[in-house]
Amino acid sequence: MGRKLGLIVNPIAGIGGRVGLKGSDGTDILKRALALGAVPESPKRTIEALKRIKSIEKNIEIVTYPGTMGETEAIECGFSPTVFGSINKEKTTPKDTGNAARMMMDIEVDLLLFAGGDGTARDILNAVGDRIAVIGIPAGVKIHSGVYATCPANAGNLALNFLQRGSTYHLRDVEVMDIDEQAFREDRISAKLYGYLKVPYERNLVQSAKAGSNSRDDVSLDSIASDIIFNMTDDYLYIFGPGTTTRAIMNKLKLPNTLLGIDAVFRKSLAGSDLNEAQLIELLKERKGKIVITVIGGQGHIFGRGNQQISPEVILQVGKENIIVVATENKLLELKAKPLLVDTGNPKVNRMLSGYAKVVTGLHKKIAYRISY
Repeated sequence: MGRKLGLIVNPIAGIGGRVGLKGSDGTDILKRALALGAVPESPKRTIEALKRIKSIEKNIEIVTYPGTMGETEAIECGFSPTVFGSINKEKTTPKDTGNAARMMMDIEVDLLLFAGGDGTARDILNAVGDRIAVIGIPAGVKIHSGVYATCPANAGNLALNFLQRGSTYHLRDVEVMDIDEQAFREDRISAKLYGYLKVPYERNLVQSAKAGSNSRDDVSLDSIASDIIFNMTDDYLYIFGPGTTTRAIMNKLKLPNTLLGIDAVFRKSLAGSDLNEAQLIELLKERKGKIVITVIGGQGHIFGRGNQQISPEVILQVGKENIIVVATENKLLELKAKPLLVDTGNPKVNRMLSGYAKVVTGLHKKIAYRISY
């Protein structure tokens, strides 16, 4: 049968995003997410990636783990996977991910495709190091690592290209980063480089590792904040996404803010703090809304990374015309002409958001910049 594709799915990756829990690490967080009505994101994102390799089905063998760790998703896409190992289907663990990765290394898969977030990438790294080629399907809340494709579809496209071209493909050592989720929930960022995985690299298909903020941009941030506040009107609810750029706006308004969460402002007063998807939708029932969102440094994402509370439903309720993108000129220059990215989990919303948008870079200053998915 041709080449072997290993598939591992972390079935709970990203489950805490829309309900505002900023991650899925730990049993207690998982229970809270489910109690708040959260649903798994990684299975459907895996299916979206697998659809892209369906055209070479006869030339590959998919090797995976039982149930929602890969078997279910492969079968739903029409594949007949080879299934190894055993799991507790009620509760998968990082140990399962590590066992699956080691098994796939032992049977010499040509490529390991996995779905998850930074924690899953760490589990893969701990199990196999840089001994096999891997591609990550982005499914977590926080995705600082550069081992992931820009979106699930591009993970599938990258896997397709690699499986067809094989040894002629360039492999790059790419960073596995992760942060302390408890610190993250307390509005502190504590990030660490854990090592490198080997990733088939294509510039427009693989995201960069997240870049930190630049303290030299303080004047630009103040100028951006002045522009947003100058143009605020009393008939709109303003939803502020996470990040230091939006924090500058909240600080200038003299309002408390959630650095890594979602806040809402109405008539320049705080209308809600650290909001989840359901709370945003409830607030928008009463008034029109605008979303103020910034760019993730080095990666270019504006939706789908750390702000899943601003879901496709929230975006549709607000409307594309009421989305305000803010970023310093330095942050845009660091992207080296790569587009801004959206990965909302809804292909129709991704298409709606694509095109060109005016990015606020200072007081009365805007730059037209391309958005893609």
